Amino acid sequence: MTITGDLCMVNLDSSDPAAHAAFYARVLGWEITHSQPEYAMVTGGGVAIGFGLVDGYAPPAWPDPSGGKRYHLDVYVDDRTAAEEAFCAAGASKPEHQPGGERWTVLLDPVGQPFCVCPRPQG
Repeated sequence: MTITGDLCMVNLDSSDPAAHAAFYARVLGWEITHSQPEYAMVTGGGVAIGFGLVDGYAPPAWPDPSGGKRYHLDVYVDDRTAAEEAFCAAGASKPEHQPGGERWTVLLDPVGQPFCVCPRPQG
């Protein structure tokens, strides 16, 4: 018998959980279901992302092939250019190094973690 699990939540380290959750609530269109200075959470589609305060948190350098990324999320959008503008207005930044070319764009969230903005597959 094969036993599998269903992803219910991802927890991410953060220097500012409430702001981090607010940013991803905006990016994903999800609901903020918990928000305190030490821990915050967004929920959508039966999955949650939690953001936990880590004292002395430092984001990874981008790009840094010798350093370890803690995570990165890929986000599908219908209009990549419009999404990049909206996400940057919400607090993201666009680093100079862009390895995806026309396939995706790397942005950095407000605490410096990279995430990718990807065109939604058609069909």
